[in-house]
Amino acid sequence: MKLTAREKSALIMEGIVTVILLLLLDLSVIVLLNEMIQTNPGLQDGIFIIKRSVFIGPQHYQLWSWENIFIVLMLLFDAGVVYWRLIRRYHQMQLRHIIGELHYIANGHFDHRIPFTIKGDTQRVITSVNALVDSVIASMDEERKIEKSKDELITNVSHDLRTPLTSIIGYLGLVEDRQYHSEDELLKYTGTAFNKAKQMKSLVDDLFTYTKMRADTPLSLATLDVGQMLEQLAASFELEASEKGMAIDIDVPDKPIRIEADGEKLGRVFNNLITNALKYGEGGKHINLRAKQPDDKEVVVSVENDGKKIPEASLSQVFERFYRVEGSRSKATGGTGLGLAIAQSIVKRHGGYIYVTSTDDWTRFVIHLPIKNGIQLKDEHEK
Repeated sequence: MKLTAREKSALIMEGIVTVILLLLLDLSVIVLLNEMIQTNPGLQDGIFIIKRSVFIGPQHYQLWSWENIFIVLMLLFDAGVVYWRLIRRYHQMQLRHIIGELHYIANGHFDHRIPFTIKGDTQRVITSVNALVDSVIASMDEERKIEKSKDELITNVSHDLRTPLTSIIGYLGLVEDRQYHSEDELLKYTGTAFNKAKQMKSLVDDLFTYTKMRADTPLSLATLDVGQMLEQLAASFELEASEKGMAIDIDVPDKPIRIEADGEKLGRVFNNLITNALKYGEGGKHINLRAKQPDDKEVVVSVENDGKKIPEASLSQVFERFYRVEGSRSKATGGTGLGLAIAQSIVKRHGGYIYVTSTDDWTRFVIHLPIKNGIQLKDEHEK
């Protein structure tokens, strides 16, 4: 830490004043001792005897002057006092600078840090203060992100609810005002309103599931056979896939792959991924469900389809709430835009991670899950 010119001058002046006071004190002590010795013959004789009997070093030097010894001792004492005084004053100046920096940060300059490098325990205090400020700033940024996320959630939910609700009110208004000309037209209006109501219910259900997973609700853990679960899911989607001209293939080892997981929630993950493959795998003919156990710590499951490639710019956003790759809220595909966000939340709750890759040939959603609950896998694809 560099001192200002004013502080340096004050430190030098304090050192000079201290030296002068100590020298005056030394002189006063010497004068008083001389006065005492001159007025006390017995003391003079005692000092003379001591000087004659004391020898120093191998050459047997004698003490001929007690004053010289006393002066040397006093000067050493004075040097120690001056050093202690200046160091104490210097530390006070350092502390004043640190307090000034803290006041500067407290006044709203949160991007500022104490720039000093000081030896000793004071540096540990500075490092701790800077770390504390970093932690507080990180907490504030996280809180802002949460608030922004909540605002975006409310905005998106309001938009997605308002659109079908407007249609429901409109068509039911036509029915209420009897603005239809035949029973077929009446059934058309009520059917449209019914479909829009189901769309709203789907959004509310997905939103409830998403918020429940984000709220860290406890998992109902049990030992599951991943291969058997994938086979059951493939069977349940077989009819829907055949209607879309797609086939679901399964690739799992003969040996059972068992993990500790919440079967209902994990089934929701695979259900969402298969549903997405059927909805958005435009032009595709195959959906592959694969599972393997590369080691004794994790299981890797992938849901693949050979449909239309996901644009590179969308790969990092597919797990965001309400995001849709097609860039529109299509009636043909439907959906709430929460399916992949729910899948990601459930996988994270199990201590795993999920990512997507997409080429001209295959789009793959890959899930890494720990075999034992409580293990947190490191996301190797996190950016």
